[in-house]
Amino acid sequence: MTSPHKGNMLVGLDIGTSKVVAIVGTVTAEGGLEIVGLGSHPSRGLKKGVVVNIESTIQSIQRAIEEAELMSGCDIHSVYVGIAGSHISSLNSNGIVAIKDKEVVEADLERVIDAAKAVAIPADQNILHVLPQEYIIDSQEGIKEPLGMCGVRLEARVHMVTGAQNAVQNIDKCVRRCGLEVDQIILEQLASAQAVLTDDEKELGVCLVDIGGGTTDMAVFTEGAIRHTAVIPIAGDQVTNDIAMAFATPTQHAEDIKIKYACALSQLAGEHETIKVPSVGDRSARELTRQALAEVVEPRYEELFSLIKAELRRSGFEDMIPAGIVLTGGTAKMEGAVELAEEVFHVPVRLASPQGVSGLSDVVNNPIHATGVGLLQYGLKQLHSGKKTMSSRSKTSAWQSFRKWIAENF
Repeated sequence: MTSPHKGNMLVGLDIGTSKVVAIVGTVTAEGGLEIVGLGSHPSRGLKKGVVVNIESTIQSIQRAIEEAELMSGCDIHSVYVGIAGSHISSLNSNGIVAIKDKEVVEADLERVIDAAKAVAIPADQNILHVLPQEYIIDSQEGIKEPLGMCGVRLEARVHMVTGAQNAVQNIDKCVRRCGLEVDQIILEQLASAQAVLTDDEKELGVCLVDIGGGTTDMAVFTEGAIRHTAVIPIAGDQVTNDIAMAFATPTQHAEDIKIKYACALSQLAGEHETIKVPSVGDRSARELTRQALAEVVEPRYEELFSLIKAELRRSGFEDMIPAGIVLTGGTAKMEGAVELAEEVFHVPVRLASPQGVSGLSDVVNNPIHATGVGLLQYGLKQLHSGKKTMSSRSKTSAWQSFRKWIAENF
């Protein structure tokens, strides 16, 4: 059986602190995703996930999009965009309504979600997502799909994610200035979870930790539903800064040293293995051991994992994640990160790459692209559920065509 959406093109745009990545996927005959293009460009206009320079961000997006178009041979018109930053906040809420005709229909679901959304949020915050956790009909809990079920009272428990209005508007503005439509703005850890977590992990209880350049994004799942999200403003850039300060080397060289030689657990680093560290100005390069480098990096990772553990404890889900911690993102790739995390959390830890897509293997098998691939999978899910609407550009052109036809025929 072929998919009704076969041939549809989806584009995920991961606007990160260190890089902007555009990933192009097409829907296969079986309804899966095939990655056909990838564009990446260093990000110049963001700090800790938030746009601080519009023009620089636009240039980075344009370069990434052009590269993705070249590789895929397609013209890109609309994108699913990821959002992160410490302005993101979340809360759990619930709403209750009467079931009108004693059987749950789509209108009842819309009313109960609206009731759950009716909570006080700051005026400068936008609701990004309202994610149903479970439905309760009369006193029957744990219902995932209530449509068609009989009852008198319908209750919904939801997880709401909000973001600062100006941060959302700035990302939207940058994308539109590149001549693109925004299909949806999606919380980055939601996208990453779509790409790297298994259904069993979500059911059992798991914490996803996506460590990027500017922010570390967390999401906790139990019983198949999202329960908690948080953003910690410490990530890979802080590690780079620590190396630059400790060894008096320019930031760009510190980043290269981090990627090539750094280790998050000093006992795993070779005591006698030496590396060359460029100095500032005309001074000659110095030689240091990998052990000395690891002794600078380890405390920062330990601090980050301690902050994640504190956030887990604050959320009340620390003892409800038997499936453990799943690490993803570029900064999680460092040697020793998984072993150090296991020492801090005392639960199983694994490093995860995106799953469930075909096509370009360099995209599929790298934690760096978890968010980008996840944005595509989130978009595919919307497509299958019929929630993806025609982009406003195509709506406009359809209206223009109709007006032209009227003018010509009457």
